[in-house]
Amino acid sequence: MNSKALFASAFGTLMLAGCVNLAPDYQPGALPVPADLPVSQAETETVQPLLWDDVVTSPALKQVIGMALEENRDLRVTAANVRAARANLRVSRSALWPALGASATIQDGGTFDEGSASAARFADSTYAQIGVSAWELDFFGRIRNLNDAALQTYLATEEGQRAAKISLAGTVAETWMQLAADYELLKLANRTAESQTESLDLTRELFAAGTASELDVRRASASVAQAQAQAAEFEAAVRRDKNALQLLVGAPVPAGLLEQASLFPAPVELNLPVGQSSLVLLDRPDVRAAEARLRASNANIGAARAAYFPSISLSGGVGVASGSLDDLFNGNGTSGWTFAPAIDLPIFDFDRRRGNLDAAKAEADAALAAYQGTIQQAFREVADAAAISDTIDRRLSALAQLTEDTQVTFELSGERFKSGLDGYLTVLDAQREYYNAQQQWILASLDNNLNSIALYKALGTWSEE
Repeated sequence: MNSKALFASAFGTLMLAGCVNLAPDYQPGALPVPADLPVSQAETETVQPLLWDDVVTSPALKQVIGMALEENRDLRVTAANVRAARANLRVSRSALWPALGASATIQDGGTFDEGSASAARFADSTYAQIGVSAWELDFFGRIRNLNDAALQTYLATEEGQRAAKISLAGTVAETWMQLAADYELLKLANRTAESQTESLDLTRELFAAGTASELDVRRASASVAQAQAQAAEFEAAVRRDKNALQLLVGAPVPAGLLEQASLFPAPVELNLPVGQSSLVLLDRPDVRAAEARLRASNANIGAARAAYFPSISLSGGVGVASGSLDDLFNGNGTSGWTFAPAIDLPIFDFDRRRGNLDAAKAEADAALAAYQGTIQQAFREVADAAAISDTIDRRLSALAQLTEDTQVTFELSGERFKSGLDGYLTVLDAQREYYNAQQQWILASLDNNLNSIALYKALGTWSEE
């Protein structure tokens, strides 16, 4: 075969390469959740995605979240994983193209016996070549499917990084609001302890005057101790919240920022728009990451199937050979080329290829179940947030009325106790009810704020702008 025919044959082979893809058709299936989200007052079919800096309104909280996005160590690990996946993708893509290399050898030799018949084996020689080493022609899509799998793995890590940022921003906001609530509970406990102390002093005066019993004094003293114990408990909770924020941020948070944590006014938007269609769940970064992993497993099946078919590779090069180094560069050397196609045909491997294919199919089934499970989890998160959104206003209204009623009851019972009409037990019960009502109001306000963050984490997206 002459050189023209040989190169024409090689060109035809290259044109055929990559015409077959043995990966199964991508089938994610129908949404494993109802078509409509369980929201009673949907704005429209679709709404704009939620961004954290639109949901968060407190400047101090925005600053803390910004610090966390820069300093959080878990986020740095995620970013490193993205860089590693990007590098692996470059490695995978390189297999699609021939690798060019250059080589050269120099041999200086001579014989001890001048008349030896094998003297040519010990003569001087030089050789230089540029060529292609074992470039596999991707007839059956093995390399392309491995490349697709690497691409989808990279995309999954990118989406995972976005999901991690959303989760971090939401978790920082939740911890901030817990700190704000504990601040409020601590202030309430301190006010109650002061009020109880004043009642104890009054009770002791009445006891000295003979209009109150020792039992009343003991009950008043016990209520003071209880309030002081709760104040100490909430002070510890505030310190724990600050420690949690420091860990989430990954760097010291200025004390001046922490002191600005407050529930009133709310540090987040409380009435976030929610669409009706469940398709919005497909835009969640964690759902997109799960889908990318599903696509990667689909491509791995194609690569495993391709292993059943012959593998064809090409190698060749052009070079110059001479008897001396001077001849190699002055044009007296011998130039030439080599072309060496090779085929590797698997015959029997004790079910290794079958095992790899079965494993790839099982991994694809697991990836599909994980993808659908991620969608179902997303639907539940929205449904849980909607359940609070639909009832929180009624809860807050009822607690506001409860707080007002128990406050009036407490004040009236105090007046009756001073007049000698009731014992201190009535005052103590009224004060306990008033205190509990105020606690419930603070906790309900916390739930209202946390629910906005829950909606953001359930329906939010991430913008790198």
